[in-house]
Amino acid sequence: MNRIDARFQELRRAGKAAFIPFLTAGDPDPDVTRRMLLGAEGAGADIIELGFPFSDPIADGPTIQDSYHRVLEGGQTVADVLDLVRRARERCGLPIVAMVSYSIVFRLGFEEFVARAVGAGLDGATVPDLPVEEAAPFFETADARDFRLICFVAPSTTDERRALVIRHARGFIYYISVRGITGERSALPPDLTENLRRLKSLTEVPVAVGFGISAPRQARAVAEVADGVIVGSAIVKRMAEAARQGRDAAEAALDFIAAMASATKGDG
Repeated sequence: MNRIDARFQELRRAGKAAFIPFLTAGDPDPDVTRRMLLGAEGAGADIIELGFPFSDPIADGPTIQDSYHRVLEGGQTVADVLDLVRRARERCGLPIVAMVSYSIVFRLGFEEFVARAVGAGLDGATVPDLPVEEAAPFFETADARDFRLICFVAPSTTDERRALVIRHARGFIYYISVRGITGERSALPPDLTENLRRLKSLTEVPVAVGFGISAPRQARAVAEVADGVIVGSAIVKRMAEAARQGRDAAEAALDFIAAMASATKGDG
């Protein structure tokens, strides 16, 4: 069984939501990412979303864009990211989902990308700039290798398109909580709970919420309705600040992950 499915099944039996931290691969350096992959489970993470740096990110706000720029300036390649995952996978049991631009997938081809991703130990991918209407060949390739291609639903998604996403949904549905790009928000939309309940009434596939979640109280509130809580910019920001101050970026991020995971599970 795919590790993503297994983890959500385990959490559903326990009545808990998944905490899913986002990391930029190679930021501030590959060793920190490796330590994060190895330490995230102990900090309470359930699944890791790993961003493949790309020069023209579609949905990412300035915090993650800056992290991508730093990594690309250092010369990191897709092959480097896959090798990083492969080496960490020897000791990391968590599901790992790639956040990857379709340009990277297209350049390699569906078959090659999925083969290399699975070979490295990745369990699935989110591809923000690949419309579900155009993803049929990718779904076929991914399904054949037990690899989960995860779809997005946003507040602006029409009923017709939402139904299409639900028909294709694998692993979990990524619900975008806000209209706009990634980044920390002081408050989440007032219609978030209603939107999540409506979506969850239509599918048995887990629904995880991302974009804008940056504080334990927000994670706790989202976890009361959703099956998963995704946090990215707040983690990347703390890592960048720690690195600038000469502190241990991995330690700073893992401390924050622990606090957010505890809130997600209702423990803090």
